[in-house]
Amino acid sequence: MAAPSIPNLNCLRAGPGRGRGRGLSSLGGPQIRQHEDKARNDRIVQHTDQDASISRMSAVEAGYLDDPFAKLFVSSEAQRRFPIINRGTYVRTRVIDKLVDEFLQSHPSQKKQIISLGAGTDTRYFRLMSRYDVLEEPDFIYHEIDFPENTARKLKAVMHYSELAVGVRCPVLYSSESDSLAQPATIVDAPYYHIHPVDLRTLDPSKEPPRTFRNIDPSLPTLILSECCLVYLAPTAADTVALYFSKYMFPSTTPLGMILYEPVNPDDAFGKVMVSNLAARGIVLQTLRKYGTFEAQTARMKGYGYDANQIADINELWKKVTNEKEKERVAGLEMVDEVEEWELLAAHYCVVWGWRDGNAEEAKTIWKGWKDPFG
Repeated sequence: MAAPSIPNLNCLRAGPGRGRGRGLSSLGGPQIRQHEDKARNDRIVQHTDQDASISRMSAVEAGYLDDPFAKLFVSSEAQRRFPIINRGTYVRTRVIDKLVDEFLQSHPSQKKQIISLGAGTDTRYFRLMSRYDVLEEPDFIYHEIDFPENTARKLKAVMHYSELAVGVRCPVLYSSESDSLAQPATIVDAPYYHIHPVDLRTLDPSKEPPRTFRNIDPSLPTLILSECCLVYLAPTAADTVALYFSKYMFPSTTPLGMILYEPVNPDDAFGKVMVSNLAARGIVLQTLRKYGTFEAQTARMKGYGYDANQIADINELWKKVTNEKEKERVAGLEMVDEVEEWELLAAHYCVVWGWRDGNAEEAKTIWKGWKDPFG
């Protein structure tokens, strides 16, 4: 495959509203155009969730993943992704699932909390809940934060499909920011599941937190997930969001962990093509320049207050997360014609995980499984 057409792991496409025709913005002043540019950029970022759901569905249909909920969030006919894209989705999912499981299974008597940033139509909560009998109480509380437009789309599916609704558990309250029945639901308030329609860029320690954040328990051991979410924010905004949780919302006594899945290595030949391809679709990976190396990512985690962290690219994780029998199964699903292409692509995405123990003596065992999760 020629370099300019090499896809990236997300296989993202730009959202609507990218036409170059002259519209009302050409008649307005700089402030109007700036507002319209911001709205257009937001739509593009919001639309990446649909691309991610299609990629997830492609990996499921090809046999890489077992996820019965993926199809419920795909609004159009799923397009089959390239084999290396499917393999990338598979490795990413397996790795993050493993880290989540290590967190949840440690210290079983301790209730825990997960906060997923920019969750969109991610199915992880429903996959976790499917492990429990309908009368069995989970040992975690799950929070998702995203644009109101994205949470509205997700809740439309949740309220439509019984397979999803049963996982929310009762009592449940669906509502909107305005509490108006005329507005689509954007908020979920349930015993184990909370959806927060919040633009992460609005989080500010000097202001009152969003009202739905009252459901976040600052004393529970907590895992924060960011799967290609913070990368779309300006570096200062991304840092503000991360520090909002690690420094402001959760005291230093609370055990806290974070998982980042992000692209790296933008300055080599492949990285430049990847960045250029995405930019042509209107997608800008804003933190990539600042956090484009392993060294920068690990220093980032330390700056956020995590005492320990580890990092690996998808290429290395592919080798570690699957045994030989599973590698043979995956290899038999689709032909990967160019192994070199796969290795190049996989070397440009990484998973970083960092943690702090907090003060409680028993908390020191919570992250024990993170020290060598794929060994």
